[in-house]
Amino acid sequence: MALARNDISPRAYHQDEIVTALDGTTIEIVHTDAEGRMVLSDTLALAARGKPGLIVDFATLTGSMHVALGERYSGIFATSDELERRAVAAGRAAGERMCVFPMDDDYEEALESDIADVKQCTMDGEADHILATRLLKRFTGELPWIHVDLSSAKCKGGLGAIGTDVNGFGVAWGIELLRGQLGRTG
Repeated sequence: MALARNDISPRAYHQDEIVTALDGTTIEIVHTDAEGRMVLSDTLALAARGKPGLIVDFATLTGSMHVALGERYSGIFATSDELERRAVAAGRAAGERMCVFPMDDDYEEALESDIADVKQCTMDGEADHILATRLLKRFTGELPWIHVDLSSAKCKGGLGAIGTDVNGFGVAWGIELLRGQLGRTG
C-alpha cells in the first residue's frame, strides 16, 4: 500500500524543489500538501513495470473531487470508454456510485514546467482532480488504468451495503469489477 501523510521533517521536500520519481521523471514541487500524488506516482510506476492487464488505484488525492461530487459519489478516470463503462456498471451492481471525469490532453498544458519534466500541480485550484490524474497517467504508460478518487469514503448515513459514516467505499465496487474482468478473460 502506498500511504502518505503530510508531516514536517528535515528531509521533507519544499516548494520549488525538483524530485525525481522512480521511473526517472522529474517533478517540480508546487504545493507541499499534494504529497499523495507524489507517492502514488512511484507506486504506479512500480506497478506498471509488471505490465499488468489492468491497474486500479484508490486515493483521496484532492479536495476538488469532494467539491465536485460531495460525499455520495466517487469520481473515476479511465484510459478508455470501455473501462469507464465497466467501472460505472460495477458501481451500479455494488450499490456504490461512480461518476466519470475527463482527462483530456488539453489539461496537460497546466502541468508544463520550465525546470522539470512536469509540475506536481498548480496553485490555481482549478480542476485539481483532473490535473492530479493527468500527472499520474504519466506513470502508467499505455496500460489500461482506472483511478478512483474516493470522495465518498465517508458519508453520513453510509452508502451501498454499509450504513455507517465511514463506509468502506470501493471494496464492493472492486469485487464487482474483478468479477466482470474475470468473466471477460476466462
